[in-house]
Parts: sequence; C-alpha cells; structure tokens
Amino acid sequence: MALETWNTPQHILVILAHPDDPEFFCGATLAKWAREGHHITYLLLTCGDKGFNPTTDPAMTPDRLCAIRHEEQYAAAKVIGAQAVHILDHPDGYLIPDLNLRREVVREIRRHKPDILVTCDPQNLFAAYGINHPDHRAAGQVVLDAVFPAAGNPVYFPELLEEGFQPHMPKEVWCSLTLQPNVTLDVTDTWEIKIQAILQHKTQVQDPAKLIERFKSRRTEDSTEENPRYEEKFRVVKYN
Repeated sequence: MALETWNTPQHILVILAHPDDPEFFCGATLAKWAREGHHITYLLLTCGDKGFNPTTDPAMTPDRLCAIRHEEQYAAAKVIGAQAVHILDHPDGYLIPDLNLRREVVREIRRHKPDILVTCDPQNLFAAYGINHPDHRAAGQVVLDAVFPAAGNPVYFPELLEEGFQPHMPKEVWCSLTLQPNVTLDVTDTWEIKIQAILQHKTQVQDPAKLIERFKSRRTEDSTEENPRYEEKFRVVKYN
C-alpha cells in the first residue's frame, strides 16, 4: 500500500492491552510520528498486574505491580513523545472482546476522536516467544469490532449519545504485531528511542544488556551490523 503524506498534525490513539505493548509493538513508529509533530495518546486496557513471577518475587502483589507499571508506562511514553496516557485497569489476562468492552472502547474512540487508530492484529496467534498473549488478541479484536461498525454509527450503543459521545470514525486503522502487513516503515532513526523506552519498563526487563543486544540484532536482512536498518510493519485499513 502506498502511504499518503499526512500534511497536517494527526491525532493518533493507540489502544493496546498492556503497559509496554506500545513500545514493544511499534515504539519506533510512534517515536517517529511524535517527532513529526503528531499528537499521540495511549489507551491501555489493563495495567499488566500479573506480569511477575511470585516464585522469584514473593514480595510483589498484583496491586503493587499495577501501580508500578502505571509509572513505568508514563516514563516510557515520555521517551517516545506521547502526550497522554490512560489506563483502564481491567484485570490482566482476562480480557474478553464482549459487548461490554466493545461499548467501552467505542466510548473512548468517540471521546478522543482520533484521526489515526493504532492497535494490534487479533489474527496473530503465534509470536516469537510462543503463543501470542490472549489479551493482545482480545484487544485487537475488540478495537476492530468497535471501529466498524459501531464507532461512527449513532444507532450502535445509543446510550453513549445520552452521555454526550457523538459518533466518530477514524480515517485509518494501523494494526501492529501482524503477520500480514501491507505497510512497512523505515524506523532506523528512532530505533534507539524504542529501545530506551522499553528499558523504562524495569519490572518487565530482567536483563537490560540482553534486551539491547536482542533489539539491535533485529536489523533488516539487507543491512549490516555496521550500518543497520530497522523496520516496523503494519496492516493498515483506510476509511477515506
């Protein structure tokens, strides 16, 4: 797909499941957009409160981790250049793309009125580490279901009209973490920013040196270690 240049600053809403998902999935792209002058807002459906091992960290609790991950996400978003972070604090690991969650996401789309919506591909069952987290798939599914047909149509969830949320339809939806991309962006210039943002998620990064090594090795096959090039890929759907 050929990308059109955005001639004016765009309002970009990123809806994903957990703190650190924006940075891991598409952080270099978000950093690139932020430096181009676009307004980026994060909306995370959970606070990732189960992202720890009680065997190795017996002092940690879900409530304590939830609070820590809020702070980590604020720090990472600042590195990326995102201007706002909202976390809905649904229980980690239990996301279901049902009508209640869909209504909630429709409400947030209508509240924030994004030009561009970023989420992840719900069809991606497998990831480099094994099975893709069910929350990732649920988040992508509920966001796509909220966008079409509900967000822009007043007869869906009419109770939201009574709350003051008028229909809104984003112009484009960008699905990260996809195995069927139709857009590839060169993000070499902001790859280091992505890494530094991920490192803000200290509870999720056990070995920073290995993480840096792993992400620096993800250069394109046609580049070299001395002159690396990095890409991020998306499935993009346009509505105008």
